[in-house]
Amino acid sequence: MIRFLLNLLWFVLGGVVMGLGWWIAGLLCAITIVGIPWARACFVIGNFSFWPFGQEAISRRDLTGHADLGTGALGLLGNVIWFVVAGWWLATGHVASALACFLTIVGIPFGIQHLKLALIALAPIGMQVVPIRR
Repeated sequence: MIRFLLNLLWFVLGGVVMGLGWWIAGLLCAITIVGIPWARACFVIGNFSFWPFGQEAISRRDLTGHADLGTGALGLLGNVIWFVVAGWWLATGHVASALACFLTIVGIPFGIQHLKLALIALAPIGMQVVPIRR
C-alpha cells in the first residue's frame, strides 16, 4: 500500500512528465533507425520513471544468467556512446533533483528514486527493470 501511495504521489508530482519526456526521447531515437537500441533504453527508463517505487534496474546478464547483444561488447559500446551524448547530463539532472528532494524529510524517498534513475541513465543498454524481490 505504501508503494502504491508513493508511486501515485511521484506520478502526480512529476513522474508523468519525466516518463513522457523519456518516451519522446525514445521516439526521436527510433526515427533515426540507428538509434533503436537507445530508443528501447529510453522506453525502459520512461516506464521506470512513471512508477519507480518497488522496482529496480538490474543487468539482463544477472537476470537471465547468460550474455546477450546488449550485455556484451556491443552493449558496452552503446553505453559509451550513450554516456557521451546523453547519459552524463541526464544523470546530473537526476542527481540535482535528488539533492533538492533531500532538503526535506518528506522528499527523501523521492530523492532515492532520482538516484536510481541517475544510475540507469548513465548506462541503460543491457538493463532490465524488475520488481524488487523481498
